[in-house]
Amino acid sequence: MKNPRLIKIQQDWLIEATIDEMQEKMENGEITSKELVLMYLDRIAQFDKNGPKINSVLEINPDALQIAAGLDAERIYKGPRGPLHGIPILIKDNIDTFDKMHTSAGSLALADSVAKQDSFVAKLLREAGAVILGKTNMTEWANFMANNMPSGYSSRGGQVLNPYGPEKFDVGGSSSGSGAAIAANLAAAAIGTETSGSILNPATQNSLVGIKPTVGLISRSGIIPIAHSQDTAGPMARTVKDAAILLSALTKQDSNDAATLTNTKLSDIDFTSFLQKDSLNGARIGVAREWYFQFLNEEKLEIINHTLDIIAECGAVLSDISIPSAKAKWKYDVLTYEFKADVNAYLRQIDSSLPVRSLKDLIEFNQKDPEAMLKYGQAVLEESEATSGTLTELDYVQALEEDIYLSTEQGIDYALQEHGVDAIIFPQFFGASIAAKAGYPSITVPAGYTKDGEPVSITFTGTAYSEPILLKLSYAFEQATKARKAPELTTTVEIK
Repeated sequence: MKNPRLIKIQQDWLIEATIDEMQEKMENGEITSKELVLMYLDRIAQFDKNGPKINSVLEINPDALQIAAGLDAERIYKGPRGPLHGIPILIKDNIDTFDKMHTSAGSLALADSVAKQDSFVAKLLREAGAVILGKTNMTEWANFMANNMPSGYSSRGGQVLNPYGPEKFDVGGSSSGSGAAIAANLAAAAIGTETSGSILNPATQNSLVGIKPTVGLISRSGIIPIAHSQDTAGPMARTVKDAAILLSALTKQDSNDAATLTNTKLSDIDFTSFLQKDSLNGARIGVAREWYFQFLNEEKLEIINHTLDIIAECGAVLSDISIPSAKAKWKYDVLTYEFKADVNAYLRQIDSSLPVRSLKDLIEFNQKDPEAMLKYGQAVLEESEATSGTLTELDYVQALEEDIYLSTEQGIDYALQEHGVDAIIFPQFFGASIAAKAGYPSITVPAGYTKDGEPVSITFTGTAYSEPILLKLSYAFEQATKARKAPELTTTVEIK
């Protein structure tokens, strides 16, 4: 028999509850972290594995309840560690955790892989007092496996669905499970990863705030990679403040990740200090209307234009900008070369009992059971395997130089300087590629919904380590619109 008090709290309060609201109830003794975990587990059972079967959570941390109970005791005797104390968080299945959970990148080849130690991200979450509730499903190998693989599909976990329209709307990838789970209120927030669009795309599709940070703000140690030039982890949450709280816990320098040593200003910083409701007043913002707006249908274009009107009414000075490289035919050559070198380095350190220790092993493993593991093929993996893995090819070096030049000097930095703006607005997540190649930050924020309920968003993008500016603008926009609405979910499970 279920606890009637928890059923009432879950139904009346838990949906869309913020981290601050959870902390307030825990501080007042109205609820415990253990009870929060129980309520989220109940929602996962109802809506992720039954009812609409969102299929966003791959596995639950068996120790979650005990961890939460320990944090409850610590709160009583020592006080909370900070804003994440006792808060249930989900993390993507490519982020190592040293516990009973697996880290597989959605691949059956790594279905039995348990990391030898925590990723730096997981380590910081635990230190902050968060409860790592479980691992989320994802597009297999972060969508760097096959040319036609749909967002949210993995051979290990199956297909993730969009809670706003299961089997109707694209769920976005590759952090699909992280996006769908938080949209459906299956945890307080989640961690996704991005190489190009893999946080911003599912954040858009699931009406979430997604922060793709500057490469180097968050350590990549212990995360299954695609490409070191572009990879980063980042928060996915229902509000800007919740995302900022999560970001604050993750920004520390890591001696095992050289990129974090470029972060000299934003380490150990409280990003919530930048959240001000009037930040749009007087802000100069460029609108990437040229090229990017043509990809919107009429209804989404109307929503975006209305959004820009609201931003202007809040006092922002908007101007259409030009980005010289906007129409460039962006290639993924850099990823093709870096993936082999980076994934081989990761696979070399996993347990020797596992069947794959290299990209070559992985390709051969998949070929043994194509029905189970190659539903969409593995052409992308094979293309990467054909490289030397040494990063010495002239084609790689030239592609890397071109990407950096086009995305910065002829891209984001050019637009910011030429037009004298603080940030750039892109519709939906359409600026993801240029920001990814530059290693620059972006924040996606819900902007509305089409008539049939599909989420629409805008994305704020800036130069390296401009997260404080982007958070100011994102928060002010969120507070002015409060556009996000929870999806309407139904369950076939009777509550007894």
